[in-house]
Amino acid sequence: MGVFDRFVKPEQRSSLEDPSAPVSAENFLHLMGWGDYASSTGVVVNTETAMGVPAVWAAVNFISGTLASLPIEVYRKTDGGSERVSDGIGGWIDRAVNPALSSFNWRKYTYEQMLTGGRSVTLIVRNNSGEITDLVPLDPTTVQVSNATVDGYPTKSYRTSTQVYAASDIIDLTFMVKHNMLDVRSPLATHRDVIGLAIAASRYGAKAFQAGGIPPAVLQGPFQSGSAAQRASEDVAKTTAKLAREGRPIMALPAGHELKSIGFSPNEMQLLELQRFCIEQIARIYSLPPVFLQDLTRGTYSNTEQQDLHFVKHTLRRWIEQTEQEMNLKLFGRVSDVSVRYNVDSLLRGDLKTRMEAHATSIQNGIRTPNEVRDLEDLEALASGDDLLIQGATVPIGSQTGVADANA
Repeated sequence: MGVFDRFVKPEQRSSLEDPSAPVSAENFLHLMGWGDYASSTGVVVNTETAMGVPAVWAAVNFISGTLASLPIEVYRKTDGGSERVSDGIGGWIDRAVNPALSSFNWRKYTYEQMLTGGRSVTLIVRNNSGEITDLVPLDPTTVQVSNATVDGYPTKSYRTSTQVYAASDIIDLTFMVKHNMLDVRSPLATHRDVIGLAIAASRYGAKAFQAGGIPPAVLQGPFQSGSAAQRASEDVAKTTAKLAREGRPIMALPAGHELKSIGFSPNEMQLLELQRFCIEQIARIYSLPPVFLQDLTRGTYSNTEQQDLHFVKHTLRRWIEQTEQEMNLKLFGRVSDVSVRYNVDSLLRGDLKTRMEAHATSIQNGIRTPNEVRDLEDLEALASGDDLLIQGATVPIGSQTGVADANA
């Protein structure tokens, strides 16, 4: 039995707000968006089956892996600007969120849960002094979100089978919330028909090749009885399978018998076009340019570069903003001089030419000092590299300061 098999028949319950609904309730995963859902194609869609669709697999892995790979840094506002915090949470959040889990794996797991079931939940662990010591991800399928009231203000509580946590102790990232601000809309459950169509198309194609590419057919002939017709159809099925294994395209039929197709071939069903359409639909679900799902059907050099910019500006930016604001609120409070930031500049780490051009522009226009740039590239500081520089004006040859003095 699969992990989701016992949740096929959900009990009807109006809302998770009912505190009498136990976390172990049979319909709990359905209310949370994590159960099995039958699509219009008849295919059951859940996290496991959806991840078997290459486009879904690629979208979830690409977005979660990219976000997890970005450096996450802690800064404190000062009178002179912002300074990097290297002690406390600022010293470990980019390396390991607890003794057993790296920062990359925590964030990748977090975004994977959000991009599939629609929610990720992380527990903030504090010591007796109130200092944050660890971050521990929780299984979102075991967490129930309910309404609560603290000091007269409405808030949330997060309940597992053994513990109830306040909203201030939980980093809660959601794909999209419903009108009650508690339940989430899972991208897989909401778009189960599209994902079910992709699964059905893949299964049909696999079965078509298994049958040698021969669509369903009906055998007509002078059969003397029903058993004779059954034996004849079984013989034809065995022969067809044998021809498919041996790669032989021709089959002989007895006189008076005829084999007629009653289905459509993959070509007639436009199977390739259908699968490409499913890729485009899945790309729309995740606001992901198709080129990142390895669909280069309409990709050119220029529009691929624009899709790269679209990914950073319109896809990554919103997830980064949501994560930063949720972490800043839950880790440091509503008003604080300390904040978490994602370093998006690291996306240029693999593009040496663009990165060097950006460094040169920042130095020549007095934005960064040479030593600040060298620090970003893990190079040793220069003795005279802490001064801001600016490019000189364009003047006639020989009139520059120093040259004119030497001539005089």
